[in-house]
Amino acid sequence: MQQLSELNAISPIDGRYRGKTVSLSRYFSEEALIRYRVLVEIEYFIALCELPLPQLTGVDKNTFEPLRDIYRNFRSDDARHIKEIEKTTNHDVKAVEYFIKKAFDQLGLEAFKEFIHFGLTSQDINNTAIPLSTKEAFEDVYMPGLIAVIAKLKELSVEWANVPMLARTHGQPASPTRLGKEIGVFVERLEEQLRLLFNIPFAAKFGGATGNFNAHFVAYPKSDWKQFGNDFVEGTLGLKHSFPTTQIEHYDHFAAFFDALKRINTIIIDLDRDIWTYVSMDYFKQKIKAGEIGSSAMPHKVNPIDFENSEGNLGIANAIFEHLSAKLPLSRLQRDLTDSTVLRNIGVPMGHTIISFEATLKGLNKLLLNADKFAEDLEKNWAVVAEAIQTILRREGYPNPYEALKDLTRTNTVIDKNAIHNFINGLNVSNNIKEELMLITPSNYLGIQP
Repeated sequence: MQQLSELNAISPIDGRYRGKTVSLSRYFSEEALIRYRVLVEIEYFIALCELPLPQLTGVDKNTFEPLRDIYRNFRSDDARHIKEIEKTTNHDVKAVEYFIKKAFDQLGLEAFKEFIHFGLTSQDINNTAIPLSTKEAFEDVYMPGLIAVIAKLKELSVEWANVPMLARTHGQPASPTRLGKEIGVFVERLEEQLRLLFNIPFAAKFGGATGNFNAHFVAYPKSDWKQFGNDFVEGTLGLKHSFPTTQIEHYDHFAAFFDALKRINTIIIDLDRDIWTYVSMDYFKQKIKAGEIGSSAMPHKVNPIDFENSEGNLGIANAIFEHLSAKLPLSRLQRDLTDSTVLRNIGVPMGHTIISFEATLKGLNKLLLNADKFAEDLEKNWAVVAEAIQTILRREGYPNPYEALKDLTRTNTVIDKNAIHNFINGLNVSNNIKEELMLITPSNYLGIQP
């Protein structure tokens, strides 16, 4: 079989962008899924010993750490061994069970092998392993990437806090604003979504073949298996125990999680498009890296490719997040198998998202403020102070101030500083009011400082 490389990989996240997504391999690859399954099986056996079940009282607790070393020191060779077993079993979780049984033989625990996977169905393993891997990827890879973007935006919002800029609503000149405040809007939006996201638990199903602990209860009817499930899932694994369930996790929390990631991505798309537009308006120049080429035909071009790359990858990510959140909560009766293949794709939108975070951050770090262009656009748009003038005139009880400013600003004549000041001088108001109005400029009509 041809060895996978950047040149022959079908997916760009395993090919062209492999260097940016390799950190996710530990959580979402086939090897990672197998390792997490081994983790859950071993921790489950240890939990049964600590209950304890009568037949497990003879297990030496000194073997617990060597048992944990099986998944702590899990290697690619171990994963390949399990895949070889699977060729015979044609069942991935059963292959994990047989692998662990061999390890029990080596640790002198062969008498207790039948308590590996005791009373469980495959989904007790999958529906704990996958939420656990996703939770750890979220904490270890996703969050640092997003925090880096937010931190950069905060830095820029402070650096540009007092840079006046012409706002545009519907693409048209509007009441001036501050560049730092506009960047700060994205900070607030992202942080608000994080607050919502942190309220979504990583939930796991753990309850036997149809969620009722049937096999556990028939073997040990005096044990509190619901409490055991809570303790194991929430205490040992650090997940939320969904109960009652069918054979599988109902995935409602997963759906909420994916929807939250999608909303965050949408906000960053909005940011990417705004910055892209500002670059096209010459509000920003971009740092040039020696040797880079912007166009194969036009030597002068320095394209905002990082923001375009980010937007494209976020679009792919959101399409898959949308399918995950829409499909996973749907299962026929007590379960069908459609969730299985879908769950294997969680790493794909996560990969595209991580690529996007890095691209957006790279683009932000290349921005060079073109202060002259900001000032030039403000100076060309004195009409935007009309709102301020008519509002003060309203305060003073001046007749029909809106209409008066409308007639002025909607003519085809140039509305510059002289036109505005001539208009003010022609108003039938006191000199004090005229002086107040004369002080208003496009560069200082900025409202409150956030």
